Amino acid sequence: MREDVLEHFVRELTGHQNRLYGYIYSLVGDHDRAADVLQETNLALWRRAAEYDPARPFLPWAFGVARMQVLAHLRDRRRDRLLLDAELAELLAEDVQRESAKLDRIQAALRECLGKLSEANRELVERRYFRSEPLEQIAQRAGRTLSAIKVALLRVRRQLGECVQRRLSADA
Repeated sequence: MREDVLEHFVRELTGHQNRLYGYIYSLVGDHDRAADVLQETNLALWRRAAEYDPARPFLPWAFGVARMQVLAHLRDRRRDRLLLDAELAELLAEDVQRESAKLDRIQAALRECLGKLSEANRELVERRYFRSEPLEQIAQRAGRTLSAIKVALLRVRRQLGECVQRRLSADA
Protein backbone atom coordinates (compact mmCIF):
# COMPACT_ATOMS: atom_id res chain seq x y z
CA MET A 1 0.00 0.00 0.00
CA ARG A 2 1.34 3.43 -0.95
CA GLU A 3 2.39 5.61 1.94
CA ASP A 4 -0.01 8.43 1.03
CA VAL A 5 -2.95 5.99 0.81
CA LEU A 6 -1.98 4.43 4.14
CA GLU A 7 -1.74 7.87 5.72
CA HIS A 8 -5.20 8.76 4.34
CA PHE A 9 -6.59 5.47 5.68
CA VAL A 10 -5.17 6.10 9.16
CA ARG A 11 -6.57 9.67 9.19
CA GLU A 12 -10.01 8.38 8.20
CA LEU A 13 -9.93 5.55 10.73
CA THR A 14 -8.87 7.74 13.62
CA GLY A 15 -11.16 10.59 12.60
CA HIS A 16 -14.25 8.35 12.58
CA GLN A 17 -13.78 6.52 15.88
CA ASN A 18 -16.69 8.30 17.56
CA ARG A 19 -19.02 7.63 14.63
CA LEU A 20 -17.99 3.96 14.51
CA TYR A 21 -18.48 3.61 18.25
CA GLY A 22 -21.92 5.23 18.03
CA TYR A 23 -22.89 2.95 15.17
CA ILE A 24 -21.76 -0.16 17.05
CA TYR A 25 -23.35 0.98 20.31
CA SER A 26 -26.67 1.53 18.53
CA LEU A 27 -26.56 -2.13 17.51
CA VAL A 28 -25.34 -3.80 20.71
CA GLY A 29 -26.80 -1.40 23.29
CA ASP A 30 -24.02 -1.80 25.85
CA HIS A 31 -20.99 0.46 26.29
CA ASP A 32 -18.54 -2.28 27.26
CA ARG A 33 -19.60 -4.54 24.41
CA ALA A 34 -19.52 -1.63 21.98
CA ALA A 35 -15.95 -0.83 23.05
CA ASP A 36 -14.95 -4.48 22.54
CA VAL A 37 -16.58 -4.64 19.12
CA LEU A 38 -14.96 -1.33 18.16
CA GLN A 39 -11.55 -2.81 18.94
CA GLU A 40 -12.35 -5.84 16.82
CA THR A 41 -13.62 -3.56 14.06
CA ASN A 42 -10.44 -1.51 14.14
CA LEU A 43 -8.37 -4.69 13.83
CA ALA A 44 -10.53 -5.92 10.96
CA LEU A 45 -10.29 -2.56 9.20
CA TRP A 46 -6.52 -2.52 9.64
CA ARG A 47 -6.27 -6.05 8.23
CA ARG A 48 -8.38 -4.96 5.25
CA ALA A 49 -6.62 -1.62 4.71
CA ALA A 50 -5.30 -2.78 1.34
CA GLU A 51 -8.93 -3.15 0.16
CA TYR A 52 -9.75 0.46 0.98
CA ASP A 53 -10.28 2.70 -2.04
CA PRO A 54 -9.47 6.31 -1.07
CA ALA A 55 -11.64 7.54 -3.97
CA ARG A 56 -14.73 6.21 -2.19
CA PRO A 57 -16.22 7.37 1.14
CA PHE A 58 -14.58 5.71 4.11
CA LEU A 59 -17.49 5.63 6.55
CA PRO A 60 -19.94 3.42 4.60
CA TRP A 61 -17.15 0.89 4.02
CA ALA A 62 -16.16 1.00 7.70
CA PHE A 63 -19.82 0.63 8.74
CA GLY A 64 -20.02 -2.52 6.61
CA VAL A 65 -16.99 -3.99 8.36
CA ALA A 66 -18.40 -2.93 11.75
CA ARG A 67 -21.73 -4.58 10.93
CA MET A 68 -19.95 -7.86 10.23
CA GLN A 69 -18.09 -7.56 13.54
CA VAL A 70 -21.35 -6.90 15.40
CA LEU A 71 -22.95 -9.95 13.78
CA ALA A 72 -19.94 -12.08 14.72
CA HIS A 73 -20.15 -10.73 18.26
CA LEU A 74 -23.86 -11.57 18.45
CA ARG A 75 -23.26 -15.03 17.03
CA ASP A 76 -20.44 -15.73 19.50
CA ARG A 77 -22.54 -14.61 22.45
CA ARG A 78 -25.87 -16.02 21.35
CA ARG A 79 -26.57 -17.47 24.79
CA ASP A 80 -26.71 -14.05 26.41
CA ARG A 81 -30.39 -13.11 26.41
CA LEU A 82 -29.69 -9.40 26.66
CA LEU A 83 -28.19 -9.22 23.18
CA LEU A 84 -30.20 -8.53 20.05
CA ASP A 85 -30.63 -11.30 17.53
CA ALA A 86 -28.71 -11.03 14.27
CA GLU A 87 -31.79 -10.28 12.13
CA LEU A 88 -32.79 -7.32 14.28
CA ALA A 89 -29.19 -6.09 14.32
CA GLU A 90 -29.18 -6.16 10.49
CA LEU A 91 -32.35 -4.04 10.35
CA LEU A 92 -30.96 -1.58 12.86
CA ALA A 93 -27.65 -1.39 11.01
CA GLU A 94 -29.42 -0.33 7.82
CA ASP A 95 -31.37 2.36 9.67
CA VAL A 96 -28.29 3.70 11.42
CA GLN A 97 -26.39 3.87 8.14
CA ARG A 98 -29.19 5.88 6.52
CA GLU A 99 -29.32 8.23 9.50
CA SER A 100 -25.55 8.66 9.35
CA ALA A 101 -25.83 9.99 5.80
CA LYS A 102 -28.43 12.52 7.02
CA LEU A 103 -26.10 13.55 9.83
CA ASP A 104 -23.31 14.20 7.32
CA ARG A 105 -25.59 16.55 5.36
CA ILE A 106 -26.66 18.35 8.54
CA GLN A 107 -23.04 18.78 9.66
CA ALA A 108 -22.03 20.17 6.27
CA ALA A 109 -24.93 22.65 6.37
CA LEU A 110 -24.04 23.65 9.93
CA ARG A 111 -20.40 24.25 9.00
CA GLU A 112 -21.53 26.50 6.15
CA CYS A 113 -23.98 28.35 8.40
CA LEU A 114 -21.35 28.85 11.10
CA GLY A 115 -19.18 30.48 8.47
CA LYS A 116 -21.94 33.00 7.75
CA LEU A 117 -22.22 34.20 11.35
CA SER A 118 -20.77 37.52 12.42
CA GLU A 119 -17.37 37.20 14.06
CA ALA A 120 -18.84 38.05 17.48
CA ASN A 121 -21.55 35.39 17.18
CA ARG A 122 -19.13 32.80 15.84
CA GLU A 123 -16.83 33.48 18.80
CA LEU A 124 -19.75 33.16 21.20
CA VAL A 125 -20.70 29.77 19.73
CA GLU A 126 -17.08 28.62 19.74
CA ARG A 127 -16.52 29.59 23.36
CA ARG A 128 -19.72 27.96 24.58
CA TYR A 129 -19.98 24.82 22.43
CA PHE A 130 -16.45 24.06 21.25
CA ARG A 131 -14.53 25.08 24.35
CA SER A 132 -17.39 24.37 26.82
CA GLU A 133 -16.83 27.63 28.66
CA PRO A 134 -19.38 28.30 31.42
CA LEU A 135 -21.93 31.00 30.61
CA GLU A 136 -20.83 33.03 33.62
CA GLN A 137 -17.25 33.11 32.36
CA ILE A 138 -18.33 34.14 28.85
CA ALA A 139 -20.48 36.94 30.29
CA GLN A 140 -17.69 38.16 32.54
CA ARG A 141 -15.09 38.23 29.73
CA ALA A 142 -17.52 39.94 27.36
CA GLY A 143 -18.52 42.50 29.98
CA ARG A 144 -22.18 41.52 29.58
CA THR A 145 -24.80 40.13 31.91
CA LEU A 146 -25.48 36.41 32.13
CA SER A 147 -29.00 37.07 30.87
CA ALA A 148 -27.69 38.94 27.82
CA ILE A 149 -25.38 36.04 26.93
CA LYS A 150 -28.25 33.54 27.26
CA VAL A 151 -30.44 35.64 24.96
CA ALA A 152 -27.59 36.05 22.45
CA LEU A 153 -26.98 32.30 22.38
CA LEU A 154 -30.69 31.63 21.95
CA ARG A 155 -30.79 34.00 18.96
CA VAL A 156 -27.67 32.48 17.41
CA ARG A 157 -29.04 28.94 17.84
CA ARG A 158 -32.29 29.99 16.15
CA GLN A 159 -30.36 31.66 13.36
CA LEU A 160 -28.23 28.55 12.85
CA GLY A 161 -31.27 26.28 12.96
CA GLU A 162 -33.10 28.31 10.33
CA CYS A 163 -29.99 28.46 8.15
CA VAL A 164 -29.46 24.69 8.38
CA GLN A 165 -33.12 24.08 7.49
CA ARG A 166 -32.82 26.36 4.45
CA ARG A 167 -29.63 24.60 3.30
CA LEU A 168 -31.18 21.15 3.72
CA SER A 169 -34.33 22.24 1.86
CA ALA A 170 -32.23 23.71 -0.96
CA ASP A 171 -30.26 20.45 -1.25
CA ALA A 172 -33.40 18.29 -1.33
